[in-house]
Amino acid sequence: MIPRRSLVAMARYPGLTTSLISLGRPPLSTVASRGTSRIFLRRPADRAWETTAVPPTPPASPFPSSPSSEPASSSSTSKEHNTGHVDVKPNESLFFFENIFPRKLSSLLRYPTETDGDITALLRRFYNASGSFDTSLDPISVVKRAIPGDIPIKVTEILPRLKDGGAFVKVQYDASISPSEIESTLLQKLEQHPLKSWFSPFRGIKARLVKGTPWLEDLYRFPSSLVKVEFVPPEPGSTAEELSEETLYSMFRRYGKIADILPQPFDSKVVPKYAHISFSRLSDAIMARNCMHGFVVTESMGGGKTGTLLRLSYAKRVKGHSIWNWLTSHPRIVIYIIAALLAGASVIIFDPIRTFFIKLHVSHSLRFTDSRLYKWFKSQTDSLSFRSSEHMDGLKTVWNHRRDVIDQLQNWLDGSSDTFVVVTGPRGSGKIEMVMDQALSGRKNVLLVDCKPIVDASGEAGTIKRLAAAVGFRPVFSWANSMSSMIDLAVQSTTGVKAGFSETLDTQVNKILHTTTGALKDIALSFRSKHDKDAQLSEDAYLEAHPENRPVIVIDNYLHKNEEMTIVYDKIAEWAASLVQNNIAHVIFLTSDSSYSKPLSRAMPDRVFRTLSLGDLEHKVAKNFVTSRLAEDDLEDPEKPAGEAKPSRHKDLNGLDECIETLGGRLTDLEFLSRRIKAGQTPRQAVDEIVTETATDMVKIYLMGKTKESEKKWSAEQAWHLIKSLAETPSLRYHQVLLSPPFASSTSSNAADGEAALEALAGAELIALKTHQGRPKLISAGKPLYQAAFSVLVRDRVLKAKMDMAIMKEMAKVEGKTIESVETELSVLGQLPRQTLETAGRVAYLLDKLDASQRKIDDLERQMVGLKKVLVEEY
Repeated sequence: MIPRRSLVAMARYPGLTTSLISLGRPPLSTVASRGTSRIFLRRPADRAWETTAVPPTPPASPFPSSPSSEPASSSSTSKEHNTGHVDVKPNESLFFFENIFPRKLSSLLRYPTETDGDITALLRRFYNASGSFDTSLDPISVVKRAIPGDIPIKVTEILPRLKDGGAFVKVQYDASISPSEIESTLLQKLEQHPLKSWFSPFRGIKARLVKGTPWLEDLYRFPSSLVKVEFVPPEPGSTAEELSEETLYSMFRRYGKIADILPQPFDSKVVPKYAHISFSRLSDAIMARNCMHGFVVTESMGGGKTGTLLRLSYAKRVKGHSIWNWLTSHPRIVIYIIAALLAGASVIIFDPIRTFFIKLHVSHSLRFTDSRLYKWFKSQTDSLSFRSSEHMDGLKTVWNHRRDVIDQLQNWLDGSSDTFVVVTGPRGSGKIEMVMDQALSGRKNVLLVDCKPIVDASGEAGTIKRLAAAVGFRPVFSWANSMSSMIDLAVQSTTGVKAGFSETLDTQVNKILHTTTGALKDIALSFRSKHDKDAQLSEDAYLEAHPENRPVIVIDNYLHKNEEMTIVYDKIAEWAASLVQNNIAHVIFLTSDSSYSKPLSRAMPDRVFRTLSLGDLEHKVAKNFVTSRLAEDDLEDPEKPAGEAKPSRHKDLNGLDECIETLGGRLTDLEFLSRRIKAGQTPRQAVDEIVTETATDMVKIYLMGKTKESEKKWSAEQAWHLIKSLAETPSLRYHQVLLSPPFASSTSSNAADGEAALEALAGAELIALKTHQGRPKLISAGKPLYQAAFSVLVRDRVLKAKMDMAIMKEMAKVEGKTIESVETELSVLGQLPRQTLETAGRVAYLLDKLDASQRKIDDLERQMVGLKKVLVEEY
């Protein structure tokens, strides 16, 4: 093998372009047998010829004796320098020897360089200094040994082609021998005595006669097994003939196995005409290209009258990109496959991680307040404080007041096979505190899902993010859906088919809830042991037999905004129903909406869900709650000596009973009252301010149209009619209100349905609807505080005049429309040819109706005159 340092020396010079490499060393003297011959070493097309004088060789040379050749003339050198073609005389021929240089050296030729002469000189010095080098591995020596010694030829030039891994050898021969005979002799010798290079131990050297005119270019065009054959005229002005596949096969088959011949498409207008020949091996393509480039096909061979010149070049194969081309040309198939692979990867990789985080979230494993250390530290600090247990009397009284409800809920959770509980009550009645702090106190595996932040989120991405956070579903890529939607839109615009990358809100909610279901089932089965007496039971049977091991799901603020995001409420209801029916978890709904039965009945049509209702506190319990809050403030006074009793700082509690009667038993209102009293106000002052603030909020929300018209289903006139009527009477008959003018004949498009308006006002808690046997019966204020606020609003003369006049204007418009319709009908009746007895009754009815409507309009206008006077004179 070639010593390693020779390869290193070649690698250090990246300028191995298509120039010659002169391996000038003493063994080169044997190239010529007699006299002095010259081996021309040059870089074609941009370098002048370099010659090395070779001394006479001993008689043992394989080359036959011949007269010494003369150096190349200057004209020939200039021609080859400018065109890159080899000038061949009549008694000379070119042979191409393939596989004498490693073709991988061509990778070094990609870098531009101008140091080919330097490399040649460096290699010459290296070989001269290395006396131990094996001359059998010298590429030039291999060429020498490949030429038989019994042929009367003389080598005059050797032109290495590093890109092709071979060399052109120019020989002179006598008239007694033809180039074809020389070629056959070379082939026979190389077949009988194959010569193999150090870099190719399994394939020998091949040699062929060059029939065309090779082009010694140094462009960045590297060998390929696909050869492009162009058919060009040999002289300008003549025409070329497009050769058939049979002709091309007969001409190129001698160089190696042909895999395929691809003629130019019949409808192609590309000139010159061409064909592609695909060889099975790269070496065969290299041999064909170097031997046949520039060959002229005569008329007898099918080349036409003037002949056809073959111009060969390497063509790039597209087979390496066939997979990519197929993928890009079949988007309707590939896109769905990619989507399926991504979905599968998501399930395999992320679902176990998400299930793990959901389990941690439900079991509160990462919550520091539930750790033993925190509980011990808190118990120690509580024992050091001098706080009395009296400050808890208020809450204890509240829970004792609702002890039956708490016990009933706990019994359902421990003993019922399918627990689907709904806890109803107005906002501020303490539903969440009662369930979480009392009924579920000390219970493990409790999951709280608050619907309010989920529904209030902006956009689908925010909804998904907050729902995932509520159940502990992470990681969640809420932004990915927006990206997927953009990709889906781009694919649909280009292919016409929706790719399906983007997922709807329905699909993503189902994915989150389905993963949560699996995690909850694992938690419920985690209590199972193989040592239990019922270990042989199936999973479903075990869950049904042990309701105490099931997790508890608390869904708060259900139907918080019933008119919005109904898909979220429906999906949560269906998910809860599946948990209960499959005995995976207990579910408790907390809602203030009286219409909760509709969506829940759709989710569980064949089951009856259990209901617990929470109302306002009784007067005695409410008073005890307020006083306990005030006592708690006294105990926390830093000026009080330790262990010394102290009377309450809030001595002025006169009228507390009347104030609590005004506020009612709503926990939030009572808490607000106690805070104001702590701030130094008297109970009467605190209640008056609370009532005034509530009345101001009512004006802003219900009367002055601060809410968008498209978001509310009632009109300001309808809300004022209820406020004014309830200020006079604590309760109203449902159908009496429904038949009143503001509800029966509202001119507002969004409040035309009177029943929908009442339900919307009840959902906004302005009023409360009481039912009887499933139908609405009575209408009352949303809470006792609102009853006092109604009275405050009615006493405002300016507001009362403004709203009354708005109702009267609406009633006048209704009567005006009635008169207009009556007049239209009367004009139709007046156009009849004659008056008959049959139409007399209808005419009389219409005239009476017209008169009644006109009288009402007159009466309304007289009342509006007085109301306008109030608006003008008062502030």
